[in-house]
Amino acid sequence: MTTAALTAGLERIPDQLGYLVISEDGVLASAGELENDEHTAGVVMQMVRTACRFRLSGSTDAPFKRLSVILEDFVYVVTISGQKVFVVKRQNNQHEPINV
Repeated sequence: MTTAALTAGLERIPDQLGYLVISEDGVLASAGELENDEHTAGVVMQMVRTACRFRLSGSTDAPFKRLSVILEDFVYVVTISGQKVFVVKRQNNQHEPINV
């Protein structure tokens, strides 16, 4: 699979600051603030491995569809698809709570 095919939709995500595409062999593609960020890739892969250990008894479904790490200024959104881990760093546009 070409790099362009791996990253086709990632560049169009609103407020994205960067992305990583990771496999068990390492980083396959990266851009923006996450370009060549092997450290973040390693941390995310460890989080994914840990999260994958939490399965409901008797379930064959993946333990999660999306993993979000929400920080004050930005969010890492992690999705697994086809033996690849897609990580997008997005601006965290916090909204003030609505008082009624």
